[in-house]
Amino acid sequence: MSLEHAILGFLNYKPFSGYDLKKVFDTSVSHFWPADQSQIYRTLARLADQGWAEVEVVEQSERPDRKVYHISEGGRGELHRFLEEPICAQDIRNAALVQIFFAGQLTDEEILAKFEDAASQMRVLLERYDQVPRQIEEYTHMVDSPREVFFWMLTLEFGIKTIQGQLEWTESVIQRIRNRQHPEK
Repeated sequence: MSLEHAILGFLNYKPFSGYDLKKVFDTSVSHFWPADQSQIYRTLARLADQGWAEVEVVEQSERPDRKVYHISEGGRGELHRFLEEPICAQDIRNAALVQIFFAGQLTDEEILAKFEDAASQMRVLLERYDQVPRQIEEYTHMVDSPREVFFWMLTLEFGIKTIQGQLEWTESVIQRIRNRQHPEK
């Protein structure tokens, strides 16, 4: 998936400015596809250049003009093409696992600190995921479709189960290191 396809998906619901897209990203898909404001603006410009989005300039009296992007027929076609692609397994490259692979070179205290920090970050992430259903309520009016919302929630479920599994594994590693259930150097 690319940021382009995520933006096309939102534009297929309704037109958005870059600013409004950032808000919708932060309260809906950021748990699996975060994007900063500059990435969104660059991608919107690229979508317009490719003919997948059209720009409407909305004049404002008190502020600079606002650019609102609409999905084009070509953009709808590209989104549909993307959605029809097979669901592929995720790329298994993981920098954290490279660190873990070579962690035998650290002391128990050093590696425990790393794992405890990771577990703490996962707990914070799970707390943030708990807020997502409430946050996306604001956007359910865009689609007025329980079916669409069902699929939105599937992505949240995937994220929660993934982080819960990683947290469970991380906590078991912490316990094994504390109990010295690993070979000595």
